[in-house]
Amino acid sequence: MTSLSPADAEQLRLAFQRCRDMDGTLNEQLRAYAAASRTVFPAYGEAVDRLVARLNGNDGGEAAPRPGDPMPPFMLPDESGRLVTLPSLLQSGPVAVMFFRGHWCPYCRLNVRAVVQAQDRIRKMGAQVVAIMPETQAYTTQLKEDAGAPFPILTDLDNGYALSLNLAIWLGAEIQDLLSYQDMAKFHGNDGWMLPIPAVFVVGRDGMVKARFVDPDFRKRMEIDDLIAALEMASRERIVSAAGS
Repeated sequence: MTSLSPADAEQLRLAFQRCRDMDGTLNEQLRAYAAASRTVFPAYGEAVDRLVARLNGNDGGEAAPRPGDPMPPFMLPDESGRLVTLPSLLQSGPVAVMFFRGHWCPYCRLNVRAVVQAQDRIRKMGAQVVAIMPETQAYTTQLKEDAGAPFPILTDLDNGYALSLNLAIWLGAEIQDLLSYQDMAKFHGNDGWMLPIPAVFVVGRDGMVKARFVDPDFRKRMEIDDLIAALEMASRERIVSAAGS
């Protein structure tokens, strides 16, 4: 397998900065980075294509909660070790529950940054975001600080919650070899090479899923305008319900 050289890693770092700073939607930034990454590290891009095809062939993520389903509750530690529950978050309004692969993933970092930039719009409607990753608190803290994220980033150790939602996947030996320069065992506290499919579940105060985005291709994410629209819909539903009670 072809590993990533220091020179290639520097090219990817510079490509990430260019895509991060470019004008455009989140998915335009993600596509630009994917194209740059494929040029620098084509073996990885081709391996990801095969992984995505395998996951799609197995209906990856299809069994995750859908709009109208109850969102299974969680109790997970945030970056400071404080336990956070879904019911406690829902007391103040709708919540976007977002799954990320890790602090090392450039697509996740672009995604988190875009969500941070939308925080004023999200707060104004009485909604909030919670992020979930399978990394230990040292790395959730790192992502939170690097992104300036005002929302909690929770540790789903061993992907327990992701597994319960049918989101956890094994990356496979090919991807594991290509990503061997990343110390996943240190990040995760295990050597299972399991990651969640990046996903978003917009949950209303009634605990029901109002909208979701699940795509086995981690290079694609829920667009920020779509996230805002789903949270607005959930917020209006709360207002209408309160007015009718």
